[in-house]
Amino acid sequence: MKIRHAMPDATIHTIGTILENLNPILYRVSLPNGKLILAHLSKPLTESEAVFPMDQRVILELTPYDFDQARILGEAE
Repeated sequence: MKIRHAMPDATIHTIGTILENLNPILYRVSLPNGKLILAHLSKPLTESEAVFPMDQRVILELTPYDFDQARILGEAE
C-alpha cells in the first residue's frame, strides 16, 4: 500500500518594504496593506550573505497558514 502525501497549498507572493534589519537574516517588513511582519532570507540569499537596506522593496513568499512571517526571495524591480 502506497501512502500519498497531499500537495502543499500554494504559497502567496507579494512585495514588501524593508523597515528594519533585526539580525543578519531577519527583517521587519511592511506589506502593501500596512501590516508589519517578520521575514527571513531564503537559503540562497543567506548563503550569499545578502543584505537589504531600509526602504528596499523585496519579493516575499508567505504560506496561507501564517501571515505574520515570510521568506524573502529577492529584490523587487
